Amino acid sequence: MEASSYGTGISAVTNGKTKIHQPVAKDVNIFFDELEGVNSPSKDDDSLLHHGNLTSTSDDASRLEAAGEGEHDKNKSNGLYFRDGKCRIDYILVYRKSNLQTEKREVFERNIRAEGLQMEKESSLTNSDIIFVKLHAPWEVLGKYAEVMNVRMPFRRKIYYLHRRYKFMNRIEKQISRFRGWLPRKPMKLDKETLPDLEENDCYTAPFSQQRIHHFIIHNKDTFFNNATRSRIVHHILQRVKYEEGKNKIGLNRLLSNGSYEAAFPLHEGSYRSKNSIRTHGAENHRHLLYECWASWGVWYKYQPLDLVRRYFGEKIGLYFAWLGWYTGMLFPAAFIGLFVFLYGVTTLSHCQVSKEVCQATDIIMCPICDKYCPFMRLSDSCVYAKVTHLFDNGATVFFAVFMAVWATVFLEFWKRRRAVIAYDWDLIDWEEEEEEIRPQFEAKYSKKERMNPISGKPEPYQAFADKCSRLIVSASGIFFMICVVIAAVFGIVIYRVVTVSTFAAFKWALIRNNSQVATTGTAVCINFSIIMLLNVLYEKVALLLTNLEQPRTESEWENSFTLKMFLFQFVNLNSSTFYIAFFLGRFTGHPGAYLRLINKWRLEECHPSGCLIDLCMQMGIIMVLKQTWNNFMELGYPLIQNWWTRRKLRQEHGSHRKASFPQWEKDYNLQPMNAYGLFDEYLEMILQFGFTTIFVAAFPLAPLLALLNNIIEIRLDAYKFVTQWRRPLASRAKDIGIWYGILEGIGILSVITNAFVIAVTSDFIPRLVYAYKYGPCAGQGEAGQKCMVGYVNASLSVFLVSDFENRSEPASNGSEFSGSPLKYCRYRDYRDPPHAPVPYGYTLQFWHVLAARLAFIIVFEHLVFCIKHLISYLIPDLPKDLRDRMRREKYLIQEMMYEAELERLQKERKERKKNGKSYHNEWP
Repeated sequence: MEASSYGTGISAVTNGKTKIHQPVAKDVNIFFDELEGVNSPSKDDDSLLHHGNLTSTSDDASRLEAAGEGEHDKNKSNGLYFRDGKCRIDYILVYRKSNLQTEKREVFERNIRAEGLQMEKESSLTNSDIIFVKLHAPWEVLGKYAEVMNVRMPFRRKIYYLHRRYKFMNRIEKQISRFRGWLPRKPMKLDKETLPDLEENDCYTAPFSQQRIHHFIIHNKDTFFNNATRSRIVHHILQRVKYEEGKNKIGLNRLLSNGSYEAAFPLHEGSYRSKNSIRTHGAENHRHLLYECWASWGVWYKYQPLDLVRRYFGEKIGLYFAWLGWYTGMLFPAAFIGLFVFLYGVTTLSHCQVSKEVCQATDIIMCPICDKYCPFMRLSDSCVYAKVTHLFDNGATVFFAVFMAVWATVFLEFWKRRRAVIAYDWDLIDWEEEEEEIRPQFEAKYSKKERMNPISGKPEPYQAFADKCSRLIVSASGIFFMICVVIAAVFGIVIYRVVTVSTFAAFKWALIRNNSQVATTGTAVCINFSIIMLLNVLYEKVALLLTNLEQPRTESEWENSFTLKMFLFQFVNLNSSTFYIAFFLGRFTGHPGAYLRLINKWRLEECHPSGCLIDLCMQMGIIMVLKQTWNNFMELGYPLIQNWWTRRKLRQEHGSHRKASFPQWEKDYNLQPMNAYGLFDEYLEMILQFGFTTIFVAAFPLAPLLALLNNIIEIRLDAYKFVTQWRRPLASRAKDIGIWYGILEGIGILSVITNAFVIAVTSDFIPRLVYAYKYGPCAGQGEAGQKCMVGYVNASLSVFLVSDFENRSEPASNGSEFSGSPLKYCRYRDYRDPPHAPVPYGYTLQFWHVLAARLAFIIVFEHLVFCIKHLISYLIPDLPKDLRDRMRREKYLIQEMMYEAELERLQKERKERKKNGKSYHNEWP
């Protein structure tokens, strides 16, 4: 009865007197025909237009009086319904009357009505030139296209059953439940009373079918399809409606690109704020519920309501937040172990033999680290840096590097399982993307050449193989050129460091003069960060240009190509300086008396006497903190400022009281549109952070902790932005995170290689190990404790005769301030023979032992970790066993339920026929 009463017709008022009732199949244009005339719609259908006001017209008033329902008045006032208070607004189109694309809009809107959609127009309250087109899909249209789009809808309640367990297991579970009774309730779980009962999660679903409509659970046809699904169906229709004669003149996207419409978006479900408490009065709408349970800062420690996010924003955005939440959760063990490594360094600092020797080496004079202006210095002056280096480079570093390589694999493998569970719960297992439409740019470029599409069997534009290859070569050349630009920027930073270290060494302030190398590193990192941010703007434009030059066929191909380019550009831009410091700084400087120089002029920069690791830690710490702070500001601060400025202008022009009474479409239009590239910026930020967290984690164990703290904030920032600052994005479906998963796997492989090189080349782990087993007091005893490191500092330093300095390298002072007489010898970090050896300054045998040990460590470390990674990948199945069993059981139960429902229907029909005196032979069953 409910279905028939809903679909019988729509009432309309003619001249304020007569009501007309028609079947819906013939009534798709009745409301408009009564208002504007059937035969000749006026320009842009302006007769549909109601000037912006908050009071209804006389026709609306008479219609509401005839209805006599208070609910319609409420619906009408909240800005989510048509003027009759019955038809919910499913989609909004916005255009300007001054726009010249009038004819295209006329044809497009006429065809929209022919498809069965209902339409109203409203002028803006703030600008009479702006027109809002409100669209509503009746039940028949929703049912028709839901069947075409294979929208899965609930049709039977799920049957939960318990696995058969042994008595012993039951006893254990009872004991565990008793123990849990003494513990406090899980604080991170959301209150179930607050969240609505999402029916589709408790029901079996099947593709909607109008022929089998009696199988589905339909309590109310108005709410059977949720708002996100309704908007998705309307958008599907709009993408297939013609606006001009011609096979390619079709779809809303083309009208948005050519300026016929200014914006198109679904409406938010009302305000996200309420005067009443959600605990006492409940949520006003799903947007209010999301704000209170997800986007509010007070719930930062709670789990995300992913089912509600999916219902409001769609599966694609829901999957992003599911991945972000999973990544954040997996960072907890990594952050804990990294903090443990750091604290281990703090607790063992007082027992570290190497830092003790550095701090007590008052009689060891180090050679100057730059030409002329840098003075001789005592090794003990770098005591603080030696202690800080030990905090990050200690006995637990190698274990942490192996742990993080394994962690990255476990994270990706368990995400596969988590994604499979989400895909099952959200009915994405059997979902396949529709055949994508060809991009208008591709059609315009290759419209003269056509070939048959093997899927649709229709002719479509075709790009020749030679043309495609030539464009890819040009694009690859552009990528290579931009990477060269990055390398040039790094080269500029290197020159800055080389020149500035001498400038700071001659600085007037003693604080900077005595810490010239740290000042050089700090300022270089800040300048590098500024260059990174400036080049990112350039890279976006270049990536856009190169992607359009390639002429991808579909939007997904365009998105994947653009994503790969932007990731390559930004990854190289962000990490190039870090790679230089980790693997090149201080490696190719030569030795005193024979320094290697840039362009035979600038002496290459040396590492600090305590090692290069402190420079790498500073680089990573500063870049990571600044980058995350800047990203968070741009993500939330920019939309906040833009929306604040819009609200300020509205208050000045119309007053604060008038703004509060704006309809929902006006409020949403004044919000910021979602990024043109969708979730690209959100994913890119997190993927780059994942790279920072894994690639150089051996040098900076606190990186996972910083990433964890940032992500806890990031989840709520993104949630707040989606709920309050952006227009509601179209709910779209996706099975996974797309190309980003492959990028994550590539980063995981790269992290194994880089961490192996960081431990072997950048840190002093291998030289210490070689000294302990081969040259130290415990040589040949198989021990490597702190007592075996006695004398390591002296053994790692070589001797240089001061008189062998080049003229341009000779320091301004002669070192007489240390001993009262000019220095004859100074020390430097390397394994070289003394000046009076048969081959002066030649490599010692210890150098070759250390080099061989480094190469052996890299090979063993990489093979061991890769074997562990592949073993873990093999042992962890992509689909959990219980999920596989649930899927099989659900398939079986669905078949049984369909059979029983069909049987019940046929039996009911048979009884009705007998009751009416009609009988047929050979009936079944």
